[in-house]
Amino acid sequence: MDSKHPHPTSTGRTHAAPDARTALLRDRNFRFLISGSFLSMLGDQFTLIALPWLVLQMTGDTLVLGTVLALVSVPRALFILIGGALVDRHSPKQVLMVTKYVNLVLLALLAGLVLAGALTLWMVYLLALGIGLATAFSIPSGTAMMPHVVAPAQLQAANGISLGLRQLTMFMGPLLAGLLIALFGTGGVAPASPTGAMASATGIGLAFALDALSFAVSAWTLAQVNTRTAGAGATPAATGAPTQAALASVWHGLLHFWRDQELRTCFLYWSAIALFIMGPIHIAIPVLASSQPQLGAAAFGTIVAAHGAGTLLGMVASGALPRLRLGSLGLTILVFDAVIGLLFMPMGQITATWQGAALMLVIGLLGGFMQVRVFTWIQQRVPPALLGRAMSLFMFIFMGLAPISAAVTGWVMKAVTLGQLFAASGALLVALAALALVLTPLRRVTDAPVRAAPGG
Repeated sequence: MDSKHPHPTSTGRTHAAPDARTALLRDRNFRFLISGSFLSMLGDQFTLIALPWLVLQMTGDTLVLGTVLALVSVPRALFILIGGALVDRHSPKQVLMVTKYVNLVLLALLAGLVLAGALTLWMVYLLALGIGLATAFSIPSGTAMMPHVVAPAQLQAANGISLGLRQLTMFMGPLLAGLLIALFGTGGVAPASPTGAMASATGIGLAFALDALSFAVSAWTLAQVNTRTAGAGATPAATGAPTQAALASVWHGLLHFWRDQELRTCFLYWSAIALFIMGPIHIAIPVLASSQPQLGAAAFGTIVAAHGAGTLLGMVASGALPRLRLGSLGLTILVFDAVIGLLFMPMGQITATWQGAALMLVIGLLGGFMQVRVFTWIQQRVPPALLGRAMSLFMFIFMGLAPISAAVTGWVMKAVTLGQLFAASGALLVALAALALVLTPLRRVTDAPVRAAPGG
């Protein structure tokens, strides 16, 4: 950290948050970290739109789309906890830097093959597998970076800025990607051969190329960041503490989280949502956009962007009303999830872009309202030595389990309609929230900054 970095004021709560944000923006390390993260997250949104659209244009088969998503998610799910253990043992910056170079190569190769018209389905499978493996290590290292760069007192303000910018990219990226594909790619490109080769998809190729460029630039900005090597952000490698074998380290972290009743309850509840709700969302929305002639790539991008915009607005509202709760953090989560389920049920019946965008805007607003506080609650509750494993477990739930669920959904959609899938997923979310309210202590979870006992 910069030795001239000003400390947050302690004279009153009224100016604490603005002063913290101002101090952060004066911090050279934070500026480099956050600017690189913004570029990388913006690039990720281009791939998020381009990859499913590429597969649907090559094959039109939801089962193939589910398979590609599985090839991204399975290695991510299998290795993300090991990635978290490596982050705790070594340096999140070192791990993150390696993943940026790997992703740069993979996405540049994917872009080149698409633009050359030489991409076939087996190549998509192989590159998807590589991207999934790389993200298994980039996710825990990226989410664990912040406590290694800013002081503990600035963590919530830093998370607020980071997550706010992430939501901004989730609004801008899909819009730009959808527009790019609609303008430069042919929205209904047919396979050039029985193997699924693409004849022409310039917009899709450019989307992958821009993501590759974002990794190149963000790798340079990350190289400029100096991490904290003492105090709360220290790693075992930095302090000289003995390290454990990776698998043993993962097991130790899981045991610690299981013994913490509130963490265990939240992680299990979020796992159920990822398995039964998030998967259908990942695959059903692109299929919805591609299956209706009045929609298309631009509509897909707009609907996804509306969700990002809603989440960003929710974070702004959360910052303006930081203590607004329906009794407790846990109860608020359950009520909001139930409402989200009700809003999700009619998604399969939309016939215009504005209808899907309006529903996803409100869904994002409700989800974004609690996101910063939940993220910070986990970071404050978990001992520093376990932070990488905690964040890898959290991200494993939403970025490992959900795409696996999406792969299963691709198979299920052979037997059910889109309307039935959306209605069933929304109803299931309402049921999960109701069961958690009655049968679990989740409703009593508070976001008071209580740190669990240190672990070994």
